Amino acid sequence: MQKIIKPCGLHCIKVKHLGVQFGEQKVLDNINLHMHCGSLTAIIGKNGAGKSTLIRAILGDIPHTGTIEFRDTKDGKMQKLKIGYVPQSINIEKNTPISVYDLIASYQTKFPIFWHKKRTVYERIKRALKVFEADKLIDQRVCNLSGGQLQRVLLSMAIMDEPNLLLLDEPVSGIDQNGMELFFETMDYLKKHYDLAIVLISHDLDYVAKYADHVALVDKTIVKQGTVKEVYESKEYEEIFGKDSEEAWIDVEEDKLQEEVRKTSDIAKKFGVKEE
Repeated sequence: MQKIIKPCGLHCIKVKHLGVQFGEQKVLDNINLHMHCGSLTAIIGKNGAGKSTLIRAILGDIPHTGTIEFRDTKDGKMQKLKIGYVPQSINIEKNTPISVYDLIASYQTKFPIFWHKKRTVYERIKRALKVFEADKLIDQRVCNLSGGQLQRVLLSMAIMDEPNLLLLDEPVSGIDQNGMELFFETMDYLKKHYDLAIVLISHDLDYVAKYADHVALVDKTIVKQGTVKEVYESKEYEEIFGKDSEEAWIDVEEDKLQEEVRKTSDIAKKFGVKEE
């Protein structure tokens, strides 16, 4: 990825009046959302609110009304937008013989992976895995990975092609506390230094409070969006999550300032970038 000094700050994605309906059931209605380059947009809400459906609509997996526009730094439509995507989970057969290398390489080369291991591809995959401290898993069978290990592999796959947009559907389910910290710190570094637009579905409201630039509270439609403060202190947030959740996020703000210098330095080392 190309390191940048300052994110472009322009609209990367514009969702206008998006709606999704399955048969007679209206799942999403009148979704309007702008997501920017170099920023993390968190999609929050209760189960069944339509969060994953929104991601699938952006991916083009399901039919929808309304429009989804991708825009470049000159505010023109992007012809080739690269999207990285991590789903909630994937099904792996118990006796699947493929390794982590095989899984990722199958998306990176036109040649059958069983021909031979190309050294340059192997090293490139290993570098991507190292971002999420998963490089030691490269030769392990996918079927033997824990849930947390598999998620780290999928995250590494998602950034391999240097995407413009990273869509993450609860990517840290099954990951322990250390893994959570690593994930959010890495996302923070990626969006700041590589101009990624990141859209994250998460139930981890404390982490969202620490790392999100923009929050959209979804309940079939966007009932509230804005900064963390604007959303977390709103009546809509209290109605959905309760008063205790609203008060808890305030303590997070103090931690953010104390951790900022440390985490930027630590994550920079993973990318081999010298901090000035």
